[in-house]
Amino acid sequence: MMKHYILNLNPTAKHEWDRCILSDPLTAKRPDIAKLIAEAVGADTGSYLVSVNIEVKVLEEAAAPPGEQLSLPFPEVNITSPMREAA
Repeated sequence: MMKHYILNLNPTAKHEWDRCILSDPLTAKRPDIAKLIAEAVGADTGSYLVSVNIEVKVLEEAAAPPGEQLSLPFPEVNITSPMREAA
């Protein structure tokens, strides 16, 4: 069974649970790994000793945004005050 997920690493996240997030690329839901293994084993009741191989290949890396704050370039505008011109 081959599954693809998005891994988001943020060591400076405010909360521990937001530092390493694994999510489905289509639904953005976090996978229930135990449920995935149970589906692979089958529906029979019982206890199982299972071996799970996790092979990780980075398919694409997206750079993290530099910060939360956006910087928009505004052109410099020279505004003259009408009060000064009247004086």
